[in-house]
Amino acid sequence: MTQELASIVDFIRYGASRFAAAGLTFGHSYDNALDEATHLVLHALHLPHDLSPAYGQARLVAGEREAVLSLIERRIGEQRPVAYLTGETWFAGLKFKSDARALVPRSPIAELIQGGFSPWLDERPVSRALDLCTGSGCIGIAMAAHNPDWQVDLADISADALALARENVEFQDVADRVRVLESDLFAGLAGERYDLIVSNPPYVTDAEYAALPPEYRHEPALGLAAGHDGLDLALRILAEAADHLEEDGVLIVEVGESERALVELLPRVPFNWIEFDVGQMGVFLLDRRDLLDHANAITAALAARD
Repeated sequence: MTQELASIVDFIRYGASRFAAAGLTFGHSYDNALDEATHLVLHALHLPHDLSPAYGQARLVAGEREAVLSLIERRIGEQRPVAYLTGETWFAGLKFKSDARALVPRSPIAELIQGGFSPWLDERPVSRALDLCTGSGCIGIAMAAHNPDWQVDLADISADALALARENVEFQDVADRVRVLESDLFAGLAGERYDLIVSNPPYVTDAEYAALPPEYRHEPALGLAAGHDGLDLALRILAEAADHLEEDGVLIVEVGESERALVELLPRVPFNWIEFDVGQMGVFLLDRRDLLDHANAITAALAARD
């Protein structure tokens, strides 16, 4: 059957059809079979991800056919995220190395970065920023790449993730402005203060983690699971962030579907829930003064978990 396939478009269509028929789960950089198939086919052919449609009818030679079909079969048979098969993905307009040492880069925070954090930082100068729970380093590196005058720290507890982050720092040529630090949240950042702290910590509940599709099982559990309500790390960040923010500093944290649990737990905290092009996606912003004003409630909520 595959002998009838000839062009780039043929193989993209074939891959998308096979992925959809196999019932694969999409959510790692792409949310549909067609985009995943496009990424996979163009990678196998060593072609740019933004290839002009004019080349869509170009025909594959025998070796190229084999390479493409092999990756398609691996995606189906292994149910591994496509970024792990190709070793790369895109985030905030930049290409990153991606493998099982860290989660596949994906976060609505990319939209904030590309939009200059407007309007949230329009009147707030930033010179130092922190990407907490950095994983592959994508958020912090993208902040540095889009803001050449920022100094950015990347922090994570995982040595494996930090090794990948260092590779991405070199890959994006931002080593002169980006530090990679091993730290259990803020534990290894004593004395460090920032104008902006951005974090995409683990926020998957225990029940959600148990029900995750196979694709997510290839990712490190350390980057996903966060207790019965998904707030184990978010509450620690809320309790400690003020000590690491400048007076007019801002904290931005992604908590995804755990948004409702957080609001119920801390109903008086004035979370600013950020709207994205596709709607609200569980990302909040707080000023340092809000963290200080509600420190007692945050500390009490955290203590009640022990």
